[in-house]
Amino acid sequence: MAVARLSDDSDWVPTRALRRAVTMTTVLLVVAALTSRWDLIVLAAPFAIGAAVSLRNRPRQLPDAVVGTSAPYLSEGGQAEVRVSVANPDHAPYDLAVIRTELSPWLRVANGDRPFLTPVPAFGVVDLDLVGTAERWGRLPVGPLEVHAVACDAMLQSRPIVAEPLLLRVFPKTEPFKADDAMPRAAGLVGAHRSRRYGDGGELAGIRQFSPGDRLRRIDWRTSLRTRELHVAHTLSDRDAEVVLVLDVLHEAEATTRPRRNGEPGTRASVLDTTVRAAAGIAQHYLSCGDRVSMLEYGARTRWLRPGSGRRHHLAALEWLLDVHPGGTEYDPLEGMFSRHLRSSNALFVVLTPLLEVRSAGLLARLARAGRSVVAVDTLPAMLRPASSSEWGDVGYRIWRLERENTIGQLLEHGVPVVPWAGAGSLDQVLRDMSQLAAAPRAAGLR
Repeated sequence: MAVARLSDDSDWVPTRALRRAVTMTTVLLVVAALTSRWDLIVLAAPFAIGAAVSLRNRPRQLPDAVVGTSAPYLSEGGQAEVRVSVANPDHAPYDLAVIRTELSPWLRVANGDRPFLTPVPAFGVVDLDLVGTAERWGRLPVGPLEVHAVACDAMLQSRPIVAEPLLLRVFPKTEPFKADDAMPRAAGLVGAHRSRRYGDGGELAGIRQFSPGDRLRRIDWRTSLRTRELHVAHTLSDRDAEVVLVLDVLHEAEATTRPRRNGEPGTRASVLDTTVRAAAGIAQHYLSCGDRVSMLEYGARTRWLRPGSGRRHHLAALEWLLDVHPGGTEYDPLEGMFSRHLRSSNALFVVLTPLLEVRSAGLLARLARAGRSVVAVDTLPAMLRPASSSEWGDVGYRIWRLERENTIGQLLEHGVPVVPWAGAGSLDQVLRDMSQLAAAPRAAGLR
């Protein structure tokens, strides 16, 4: 907000109208004095008297300007309502206030690229409502806002007042996602997931004979009366889980699916957008189940969101995702990322990666060698093709695709499944296979 203060010589400057009035008065008076034509003084009088009357009630303070909103949190595709307020703290009215503001290219506002004009009364406030659509996630700026006022019958103009920009926090659109199958491993003793281990839960695993330590309420009386021996219902335990979302943002690649029209940005399908939206959907699903979710940014900045659960942590995760930026680095981001003291050994690692370079495959291989449960989600858009005019462009693209498929096959041999992101049910089959593998008995080594 621009703070009002007493004006000085540079706050209010004369306009062209005042210059013309002063020039005409001076010229007519000089000609009248040189030619002794006193009738020219009568012609100069309206200019002088009009300017004097207009400047009699000149403003002493600059206008105030502020940008605000009642809904700082939005979702992609939501309606943004921004209010620009221009206040006149002076006793003199403003004939006109010219408002110019810069808008994010991903914020669609009707006539947002044009200046807005409005008169402002003395000691009054004029509100201008800008309504648009947020077309992409992120921190979309509205501003900086520039306002200058015209007063004294357009004789004076204030210097521009610049207000700080407003950042609209637009959360990523949550991709539909659900994972109905069991988690490969459990970190706690209670939770919402059906595990593959026996224990107290609601999922029936079978009937077995009573043994010391079994609870009496587990006795199956129908089977016990039929067999003349006590039998109990055997159930699978319900356990919670910790999910670590690793966002591979070493590189950004995008494909424009709709061309630009009238200066508007086209519809994009990019690695960053797919990664952030998929992370938001996965985090929302597991947090709604009561699990703990943490996030890691694998790129130039090694950012980490601590594990947490609940609605407050969900909002913190969405805030954290707004600051994800792509960018590579020469050093290996793996150094110090996976400390044993900060990561649970039973956590499920979901790595969102486009697999565009060898370091991404090395990250997955290192997690697999450490004995972690790892799932790789392919975030590369299917329609992405390199922009090349060379006759060897298609050949190089096919070779690169074959090398990428070979890398995916090698990761699968190391126990790292790679699945493309497809919304709901993307990870069900993979989690089912990993759960069965985790519950399978290990074969004893031969001596």
